[in-house]
Amino acid sequence: MSRVGVLVLGPAGVGKTTFCNSLVNYMQQNSRRCNLINLDPAAEPRDYEFTIDIKDLISLDDCMDEMNLGPNGGLIYCFEYLLENLDWLDEEIGDYNDEFFIIDLPGQIELYNHYNLIPRLVNYLKYQLNINLCVSYLLESSFVIDESKFFSGCLSAMSAMILLELPHINILSKVDLVKNEYSKKKLKKFLNPDPLILNDDLNRTTNPKYHNLNNRISNLVDDFGMVQFLPLEAGNPDSVRVILSYIDDITQWSEGQEPKEPKDQIEIDDL
Repeated sequence: MSRVGVLVLGPAGVGKTTFCNSLVNYMQQNSRRCNLINLDPAAEPRDYEFTIDIKDLISLDDCMDEMNLGPNGGLIYCFEYLLENLDWLDEEIGDYNDEFFIIDLPGQIELYNHYNLIPRLVNYLKYQLNINLCVSYLLESSFVIDESKFFSGCLSAMSAMILLELPHINILSKVDLVKNEYSKKKLKKFLNPDPLILNDDLNRTTNPKYHNLNNRISNLVDDFGMVQFLPLEAGNPDSVRVILSYIDDITQWSEGQEPKEPKDQIEIDDL
């Protein structure tokens, strides 16, 4: 049985840590072992303690104080420090064999869009530690029901898909917080979107000078043809179960399980 893991990515505030805790809760309720790995040097544990915490190596607060850096510069420094000390991560993960890892990452897209930091980490986890990985990329549902923001979110998700070169699941988080009936109805068309139809809606509400840009972006998303979303209600076990089933399929988790002995049959006479 091999080790598998899911990297939880997305902009700040979309509910990545909440999603991680929901996965841990669901898996524990169903007698599955998992490990919550925190690679956000500014995060604190919530419902569940971290199995592995980057703050045991370096924290953002200490980095900002000692290096006189701002939040973004400090975060980049923390990841550069982690990549220079991957033997620490190897030692921490090395004790866990045949395990499922839930890896919570920071929301700053600079770490994979502008710097080759998370891609380098991914390659180390894949090829040095032999962890079969996938990405879950979260966007907030109340954010994307605006067509212009939807295309912005699509581009960030596509960037992660291309740069990390991993199997990828896109998730719309906080679906349960969309209360307005009109917004709920509108949200459905963003789960399996038609970019060209959404672009027509966008052009009706934006200045004509942006229409050419809108058309090019929507055609890019349409040509890419892989941007779809799963809805997430973090407090709903059925919603978490569906997303976990996608993760299991992608990482081939079930295929790596040891076969179990069938339970002893109860003799009819004993009933």
